[in-house]
Amino acid sequence: MSETDTIFGKIIRREIPAEILYEDDLCLAFRDINAQAPVHLLVIPKQPIAKLADAESQDHALLGHLLLTVKRVAEQAGLEKGYRVVINSGEDGGQTVDHLHLHILGGRQMTWPPG
Repeated sequence: MSETDTIFGKIIRREIPAEILYEDDLCLAFRDINAQAPVHLLVIPKQPIAKLADAESQDHALLGHLLLTVKRVAEQAGLEKGYRVVINSGEDGGQTVDHLHLHILGGRQMTWPPG
């Protein structure tokens, strides 16, 4: 399966539905259908990067944009008491979709270590 054939590629192309909360030229944010917290949102780049470990120096502006988008989306979701941002990279990191994505988890107290 190519990077653009992932579930996230299909969401970007509107081939499958998602509750999109934010979108700009570089990324979009939507609710995770397999929520692990009361608020569980995903931010994904439209440019397909399989995993964080595959990002290159030329991706630095995009990566910064993704983090600033996390901040914006978390504020819009009312997570003023805080939230956790998770990026899983690769199989041992728990990544299940080969398209870089940032999880925003909130709405409850997060525990440490995360398991």
